[in-house]
Amino acid sequence: MAKSTLLKSSIAKKVAMALSGIFLISFLALHFFINLVSVFSADAFNEMSHFMGYNPLIQFVMQPVLVAGVVFHFIMGFVLELKNKSARPVAYVKFDGAANSTWASRNMIVSGLVVLAFLGLHMYDFWCQEMIYKYVEGNPIDETRYFHELVAKFESPVRTGLYSVAFVLLSVHLWHGFTSSLQSIGFDNKIGKSLHKICYAFAIIVPFGFIFIALFHHFINN
Repeated sequence: MAKSTLLKSSIAKKVAMALSGIFLISFLALHFFINLVSVFSADAFNEMSHFMGYNPLIQFVMQPVLVAGVVFHFIMGFVLELKNKSARPVAYVKFDGAANSTWASRNMIVSGLVVLAFLGLHMYDFWCQEMIYKYVEGNPIDETRYFHELVAKFESPVRTGLYSVAFVLLSVHLWHGFTSSLQSIGFDNKIGKSLHKICYAFAIIVPFGFIFIALFHHFINN
């Protein structure tokens, strides 16, 4: 009975981890789309950013939910990692990790920590500065400021480089995490195999798309 309860608890945690990951990926896709628009049209990017920045539903409902989702996802990741380690208290005499799993799957905590640190910096750069601009300094509404603020973030080669490295590690994190999430919620069949291909494409296109956006603004608009 105790083993059954423990198994159910472990499965529930994995499903919760998977669902929170998929939830965060949907926000990542939206964020990527909006940033990609900045490459083609400064005016369209300003319009979309202004809508996101002043819409009460997004500001006071969706953003807190997003922050809660990020915190939950990473806490659950650490909980599952500790549980996996405690389930195998005696280490093997010789263990060849590369022969049994990918680098991405063995280093989810490492890539996750780097991504978490990046998200913290990203929140400070954009969300915190936005809150200061609107509610602390009380500046007037300027619907044309967003594009110039975005470009300014990528003026520094150091910041642009760190931004790019963070997204490479995000790609690694997504490569394993996205497909693991599908397996956790039961998509491990023929449909799941097709979805895995989509996941791998997403794990490459979106993070490296963000890198392209950063490099584009660094070299073209600065």
